[in-house]
Amino acid sequence: MAASLTLEERQELIERYAGGPQRLRLALAAAPEEMRKWRPAPGAFSVHEIVCHCADSETNDHGRIRYLVAEKEPVILAYDQDNWAASLEYHAHPLDAALATIDAVRANTVPLLQRLPEKAWASQGTHTESGPCSATDWLRTCAVHLEEHADQLQGVVAAWHAVGAS
Repeated sequence: MAASLTLEERQELIERYAGGPQRLRLALAAAPEEMRKWRPAPGAFSVHEIVCHCADSETNDHGRIRYLVAEKEPVILAYDQDNWAASLEYHAHPLDAALATIDAVRANTVPLLQRLPEKAWASQGTHTESGPCSATDWLRTCAVHLEEHADQLQGVVAAWHAVGAS
């Protein structure tokens, strides 16, 4: 289990978590409509797939923090993001619905994070791939998840421009 956070460190991560949807939307706004389903390499996610992945990840993470805090000995299920993208046909899914999901899930989770008592942050479960996972570990990961995907999205746009596809 990772070290605990100070109140200030935790609040900073909660603020980053809250700002994630806006960061993702800003990155998406720079992606021309005609390139959003373009993949920079075989097996790599397109901009469209990145956003849909974020929506599915957010819904998983929404439940995970609740299980970690409210259940005794919770098991946090891993999932195969590549299989989800293919099986759920991300390119057929509307981006507006994915973005609305991201916004709603984060808006519903931020107030929970802000009111969790100190002892809740040490709540721990077991992730099926990575082992022990606490609420603090969840926050460290989830606070930057959308930021990381915004950066990934920007990389796809840059790759598209680099190959002269624009």
